[in-house]
Amino acid sequence: METFPKIISVDDHTVEPPHVWRDRLPSKYADTGPRVVRAPLKDMTFLGGKFAPVMGAKGDDGPIGDWWVYEDLHRPLTRLDTAVGYDRDEIKLEVITYEQMRPGSFSVPDRLADMDVNHVQSALCFPTFPRFCGQTFTEAKDRELGLLGVRAYNDWMVEEWCGPEARGRLVPLTLIPLWDAELAAAEVRRNAARGVRAVAFSEIPPHLGLPSIHADDWDPFLAACDETGTVIAMHIGSSSRMPSTSADAPPAVGSTITFANCCFSMVDWLMSGKFERFPNLKIMYAEGQIGWIPYILERADVVWEENRAWGGVAEKVHRPPSELFAEHVYGCFFDDAFGLKNLDAIGVGNVLYETDYPHSDSTWPRSREVGEEQMGHLAPDVVDRIVRGNAIELLGLTEDGLWAGA
Repeated sequence: METFPKIISVDDHTVEPPHVWRDRLPSKYADTGPRVVRAPLKDMTFLGGKFAPVMGAKGDDGPIGDWWVYEDLHRPLTRLDTAVGYDRDEIKLEVITYEQMRPGSFSVPDRLADMDVNHVQSALCFPTFPRFCGQTFTEAKDRELGLLGVRAYNDWMVEEWCGPEARGRLVPLTLIPLWDAELAAAEVRRNAARGVRAVAFSEIPPHLGLPSIHADDWDPFLAACDETGTVIAMHIGSSSRMPSTSADAPPAVGSTITFANCCFSMVDWLMSGKFERFPNLKIMYAEGQIGWIPYILERADVVWEENRAWGGVAEKVHRPPSELFAEHVYGCFFDDAFGLKNLDAIGVGNVLYETDYPHSDSTWPRSREVGEEQMGHLAPDVVDRIVRGNAIELLGLTEDGLWAGA
């Protein structure tokens, strides 16, 4: 391509600096709230989709890393959290310190510089320590502290990560207290009042011990999103369970089928009736890729047409699922040549581009080149919509692709 549009990435990640909760929580939580401790690694496995690290005691043998400690949780920073800049064969499951990661992972000026290198104008960033929809706070014992933790993260995200230093190039994505839909609705509205247009949510809430979206439990939260134009963003792994086939399956198995949870989740939403009850709802699937979508839409339409009488959806889903998808659902990809070859079966208006910085799957610093290679057969106006236009419209950005704040 002679020119390639400046990228608006709808799925990047921030590695939270150590001060995020330390500076924002009441002093009485200094010993129980999220904090960073440097300690050795005793053991760490990642099998069957389950990540199991064990922190050693001071003075123990083992590699040293920085650990987030919160109540009884010990979660290390790993090379997989921030792998950009390393050769693929050097990216291993190992603990690291802040000094061993690329500064753009946690520093706004360095992030903007790395975005410039990668032809990226703006980026929406998911969390690291809270995990992809804030389930870390949902799993904690102290609900009061958990709510304060969610709000502290959101304040940092809006005021600091996406603050004046970012010059509108970092787009806020906030969290909710998943354990209480009324509190979640209040947090959506609090952040919408300061210009936030995206909130993280779980792809499959029952995996977190929460109600499914088929029930009415989530309606206060959904109503708040519907009323404020807040997009529900679901990242792979936001149900704390990555797809796998067996307890001893290597991570490569799960990495190949990461889209599976997105697939299951999208069918849930299409058959839930929620899009008809909340007509302004928009949802997006970060890092789910798009090549699987055409078949699922075809199959969902067949099931709705032929089996809805006994399938439990006749009274709540009154239109073909593919029509609901076209109006409400967005697939996100960073490397999916097959999906782009079948774009007509997905919909030009339902696809968003991402770079996944700084994760091991990231196409940084070649996101432009990957896009040029895979979108070369598409018309320039179509490329522009995928790379930036759809994101501008969905996230309420300025014409220049920047977040304007409150």
